[in-house]
Amino acid sequence: MNAPLSRRAILQGGGALVIGFLMPMGIGRLAAQAPAANGPPPVDPNAFIRIAPDSTVTVLVKHIEFGQGPFTGLATLVADEMDADWAQMRAEHAPGDQKVYANLFMGMQGTGGSTAMANSYLQMRKAGALARWMLVQAAAKSWGVKPEQITIKAGVISGPGGKQGKFGEFIETARTLTPPQDVPLKDAGKFEFIGKDRSVGRVDSLDKTTGKADFSIDQWTPGTLTVVVAHSPRFGGAVASFDASKALAVSGVVAVKQIPSGVAVFATGTWPAIKGRKALTIKWDDSKAEARGTAQMAQAYLAKAKEPGIQAKATGDIEKALATPGATLVEADYVFPYLAHAPMEPLGGYIEWDGKTALARFGSQFPSFDQPAIAGVLGIPPEQVKVEPVLAGGSFGRRATGDAHLAVELAECVKAIGPGKKVRLTWTREDDIHGGYYRPLMVHRMRGAVKDGKIIAWSDTIVGQSFAVGGPMEKMMIRNGVDATMVEGSSEPPYKLPAFRCAATIEQSPVTTLWWRSVGHTHTGYAVETFVDRLLEAAGKDPVAGRLELMTDQPRAAAVLKAVAELAKWGEPVPAGRGRGVAVVESFNSFVAEIAEVSIGEDGEPKVHKVWAAVDCGIAVNPDIVRAQVEGGIGYAVGHILYGEVPLEAGKPTVSNFNNYRSLRIMEMPEVEVTILPSSAPPTGIGEPGVPPCGPAIANALARLGRERPTILPMVKSA
Repeated sequence: MNAPLSRRAILQGGGALVIGFLMPMGIGRLAAQAPAANGPPPVDPNAFIRIAPDSTVTVLVKHIEFGQGPFTGLATLVADEMDADWAQMRAEHAPGDQKVYANLFMGMQGTGGSTAMANSYLQMRKAGALARWMLVQAAAKSWGVKPEQITIKAGVISGPGGKQGKFGEFIETARTLTPPQDVPLKDAGKFEFIGKDRSVGRVDSLDKTTGKADFSIDQWTPGTLTVVVAHSPRFGGAVASFDASKALAVSGVVAVKQIPSGVAVFATGTWPAIKGRKALTIKWDDSKAEARGTAQMAQAYLAKAKEPGIQAKATGDIEKALATPGATLVEADYVFPYLAHAPMEPLGGYIEWDGKTALARFGSQFPSFDQPAIAGVLGIPPEQVKVEPVLAGGSFGRRATGDAHLAVELAECVKAIGPGKKVRLTWTREDDIHGGYYRPLMVHRMRGAVKDGKIIAWSDTIVGQSFAVGGPMEKMMIRNGVDATMVEGSSEPPYKLPAFRCAATIEQSPVTTLWWRSVGHTHTGYAVETFVDRLLEAAGKDPVAGRLELMTDQPRAAAVLKAVAELAKWGEPVPAGRGRGVAVVESFNSFVAEIAEVSIGEDGEPKVHKVWAAVDCGIAVNPDIVRAQVEGGIGYAVGHILYGEVPLEAGKPTVSNFNNYRSLRIMEMPEVEVTILPSSAPPTGIGEPGVPPCGPAIANALARLGRERPTILPMVKSA
């Protein structure tokens, strides 16, 4: 990311000055294109910034916006370097183009791993600095003065003698300039927007709150057919035969087609499509389907966890340490259920295909997966497929599918109905929750030993599914037979332990699984932070002081732990009937510590009253968004730790919507107080790190109330 920009382009498009450059695969190489000879060409996909004659500045954002804030974050970086007025700033999605819009940490175009701000920080600042340089040079040339005499403040360009102008007045002159090899970035001490509290509003809030914004589910043009697909009720099942006669008799249903993922019903609208699907008669082939229930699977995994597994990391002689004479042995077996992502907007999208080219519009989290997947289904070159990402109503990992199954199903549907058609695919809430791609069912077998007030042994054996096996990221994620995301957080806890071992075993099932908000940390954070609390309790140590003693080489983890303890006034009296628990987790290179205050309600269920959080995520580009992400992550965590579960019976999910896949209700949301530690380090992830510490903090608070720390989640089982 620190490579100097070797070349920059000035592009003419629609009367605007368009500034763009290439940084494929994280390499600082740029591309230039000359203006078209006959009139302005369409906006070049290499562009990151577009300055219009009315002086608005539009940032083309390479990361999908589904509520986590990249539209505002990347616009903030550009605005600060340009010295723009925030009212000028706009943002829109960049088109699917891996060569131009690759995530610099991944080498592909995609949003995930809480990397949007981290990988774009310098890239977008450099784009903004280039834009400012060009405007300064253009103004100096137009006014016949030296560039050193030009200043820009709040979007107004000023020169000697009271000269003033706005960005749009200089774009014609700017097009004639040859940009330099590099331009300096603004000193952090001069930031107007970056890191400033409440200095900017979200650029997408107005359109979202007024209903103007278009999401995946809104994509439609005249003549579009709506399609819903009947999928197997069991994972791994396939269509054996079907009868569509009753479905075709439903008014509005125009066709029924079998596709690889099920049976597609095409109609003139959503309701007739759903009604037609309900009228289908389908016989399913379950010969390769999952037939077990989750209770059976968990027991099988726990039995497997008694075997050594494949070692991920170890220090010292763990078995000898566990058998130390006079030591107190502490053991716990954890079971983490399948979890659905359940974003407010289920999956869906739009596609049109003329036999030679295709255009798809949907919440594409990984265009680099989706574009070639559509091309493969339709039998056309990838460059003939245009993917236009649009706003999506949440994801939490659900849209980041390595197998591009939504894109594939979109393409299969339009292929089945034939060239020249336009299709809008809709998944209902039930489709989404039944459809899998869950957070994997996982178990941990934890063993530890304490002697003379010290933790002398720690063993963690993890068993569960890996969504990397057989996918495009297998080589990157599977290392020496261990899925790195299964053990992240467990293989390197923030504590100095003399004898330590972490091992894992990958199990197989037709149940489709996927990363879920904070990936492996969703279970490893809970297992590690509740287990260390157990060991510290056995050692007679305070949960905060005991952790700090073990963080001898973890200054950032220790800092957030100290900060949250100070914020919550740890050690002072707690209201009667309430207990407090603490947890600290590093995930996505960010550190978050949380303290939860909990009581037991009259119904016997835990009630979370307040959560304090301390965050170190490097430079907080938008502090308000950082707080919002932590607050949202806490709400997401509380709901799932207390209630979240997708049970299977004979391979079939037994929940289908928010009536039985319970989400946190507004009156159950705890008060949240967040402190952000000041930092000059580059930004790190924030979309996910608020989730992992919350569950263990709640569990550890229950222990202060004389309850057991739950080892089988969720804490509240549905009737």
